[in-house]
Amino acid sequence: MEIDCLCTGILFADVACSPVDHVPQAGELVAPQRIQLALGGCASNTALDLARLGLKVVASGCVGRDVFGQFIIDQLAGGGVDTGGIHRLDNIHTACTMIINVKGQDRRFIASPGANTLFRVDHIPVQWVRQAKVIYIGGYLMLLALETPEMAELLRQARRGGTKVLLDVVGVADRESFDRVALMLPETDVFLPNDDEAAALTGLSDPLEQAERFRDAGAATVVITQGERGSLLVGDGVRLRAKAYPSSFVSGTGSGDAFDAGYIAGLLAGEDPAGCLRWGSALGASCVRSIGATESVFSRAEAEAFMQEHTLEIETF
Repeated sequence: MEIDCLCTGILFADVACSPVDHVPQAGELVAPQRIQLALGGCASNTALDLARLGLKVVASGCVGRDVFGQFIIDQLAGGGVDTGGIHRLDNIHTACTMIINVKGQDRRFIASPGANTLFRVDHIPVQWVRQAKVIYIGGYLMLLALETPEMAELLRQARRGGTKVLLDVVGVADRESFDRVALMLPETDVFLPNDDEAAALTGLSDPLEQAERFRDAGAATVVITQGERGSLLVGDGVRLRAKAYPSSFVSGTGSGDAFDAGYIAGLLAGEDPAGCLRWGSALGASCVRSIGATESVFSRAEAEAFMQEHTLEIETF
């Protein structure tokens, strides 16, 4: 059996509100139009987005033996993702995020990583590693037990067999995290942080300088996503700047994961770097139309129609 993508990393349940006018003061109640429970976490979001595109996707990670853990498994399985690599652990809770959306502002997160911190290399089914065309690691820097030389060696062996490795991170707070990321970058084909994450890791504000720093640390290709400002790609012999597709913005939750899924879809379809950026940008644009991380992400037919109708400006520099 061939697997298009093995999605590993953080699995979350998200509790999100529709945009409110302001963050409540102490003791104040603000009533949004809607509060919902939805799938969250880089690995689960990307897996579900890829399955929506008709790809063969498997997911590996850890949840607790609680309602949220069952919810994550049910949502992924119901969307066509093989959840045989998700482990239910005792004595720890499933990761959960509260997402506060405020009109005209970036979203705010309150997150408890839970079982994600116990996800280890030996939780990943070995046969899936051998069968996968792409391995995606989402939520690095929240995967404490996975950030090891053993994981780097697993990726090294997979790449020797022709598998592509894509890596994404979650928000970081200090420069010491760079060494943890640098452990994986020599075994990474595409590194996909956003500009805020890249700035926190490198201490640099310019996306091109950020990308070059990650390239110097071993990443083959670096894509810095910048929200409505578009994206920047630097690889061997290629430098691209892409603007963003038009979209009706509600919330940015999951947009980076949707971009990752689109980029992977382009890669699997044999697209060149510019084509991969188009796919990533299209799925990212579709994601921001709702408060949930996955509910408005395009199907394959919708993505293809959208890209035919809209032109993404991409320049070589």
